Amino acid sequence: MSLSRLKEPAAPPSSHFQNQEQGEELLRLIGRLYPICRSLTGSGVRETLAILRDYIPLALHSVRSGTPVFDWTVPPEWNLRDAYIKNSSGAKVVDWRNCNLHVLSYSAPVKRTVSLSELKRHAFTLPERPDWIPYRTSYYKENWGFCLSERQLSSLPEEDYEVVIDSSLQPGELNYGEFFIPGRTDAEILVSTHICHPSLANDNLSGVALAAFLAASLQREPRRYSYRFLFTPGCIGTIAWLSLNEKRVDKIHHGLIVACVGDAGKIHYKKSRRGDAEIDRAVAQVLKDCDAPHEIRDFSPYGYDERQFCSPGFNLPVGCFMRTPHGEFAEYHTSADNLDFIKGECLMDSLNKCLAVFDVLENNHTYVNQNPKCEPQLGRRGLYGSIGGDAQGKTNELAMLWVLNYSDGRNSLLDIAAKSGLSFALLETAAARLLDAGLLAAGENDAGAKLI
Repeated sequence: MSLSRLKEPAAPPSSHFQNQEQGEELLRLIGRLYPICRSLTGSGVRETLAILRDYIPLALHSVRSGTPVFDWTVPPEWNLRDAYIKNSSGAKVVDWRNCNLHVLSYSAPVKRTVSLSELKRHAFTLPERPDWIPYRTSYYKENWGFCLSERQLSSLPEEDYEVVIDSSLQPGELNYGEFFIPGRTDAEILVSTHICHPSLANDNLSGVALAAFLAASLQREPRRYSYRFLFTPGCIGTIAWLSLNEKRVDKIHHGLIVACVGDAGKIHYKKSRRGDAEIDRAVAQVLKDCDAPHEIRDFSPYGYDERQFCSPGFNLPVGCFMRTPHGEFAEYHTSADNLDFIKGECLMDSLNKCLAVFDVLENNHTYVNQNPKCEPQLGRRGLYGSIGGDAQGKTNELAMLWVLNYSDGRNSLLDIAAKSGLSFALLETAAARLLDAGLLAAGENDAGAKLI
């Protein structure tokens, strides 16, 4: 499928509805992935990666079951062929084919007749949400079970039930996808997202689709940075990738985990463990410049795979980009996190804000003022407006003065934005004009600025 060109990332949120077609494309990809039964391993993961290859040329990797990866071991491969509960009349009262959340993920196989009381010991419900089906897992402790609505369970009469989970836990492999876009330098921006959840639209098919569309957009034009996209099973997939790529992670200069990016909540960003990494400041600047509700949180070692990249042995500059964070929307890990819960315009808003962050990183250069003794005469260079009282002109002139004053080879444009309170885009435009006039030069350590 060809992807339509995405709009300019710095456009204000009010214009997002002009991109209805792109939002619908994102929703179509999520719709293709939604029915697939996924877990940490198995055919559902491979089917998901195969579909993503229709959008970007993913390289597929596999790690054999039993492989040690730091303190973990790659688990057996899990596949599910069928699952149901039948009553004494032979009617299916729960059928996995109607909703793949019905089975405890990584459930051991079972085929037996049980009493209602025993069935209840292996049944998971949400009493506070009687019509929703929960999503539950048992990855590293063998168990079997069904997930169903509280209303379903409470309607079952006292009788015996046939329970069948036709699953397998056997030596196999863990699969993940990787897509690398070379830039003018080998410094990398990492984008990672988890692919292991089944029919859950916001967590995290929204992140999977967003990452694919980001990759498709970024590969169209030359970039200063190289970009690495990872589509991995949560936790164990990232641990496996880090174990296999430990010697090259020092090339990662900035990174984002993308998850839960399709709901209507405001943007949330969780900082990297470093707290003041350039990616943290770039996201903060973009969200400030957009002048839309948002929240920035400090790092905590709980959440998505930022906790692996930010573990003390790596301490990489990787933050987490979300809308409503995991566990903070009622639909989280339930059947209510469905295709109706996510919105095309919210996906596009998330996509554009991520692209805006990357634009800041791409253009965050350090310059040196070539006329540092007092202010240069901007008027004779055509850099001052000829008519006084023009508010926009005065703002542009103020931006040039800020850039000139702090372009000492130590302050980047992002630093100047934080000091001045001006938007990054305004300062970037000012720097371009000053470069053209010969009043700025690339900083000694800014190879990116020398390439523009």
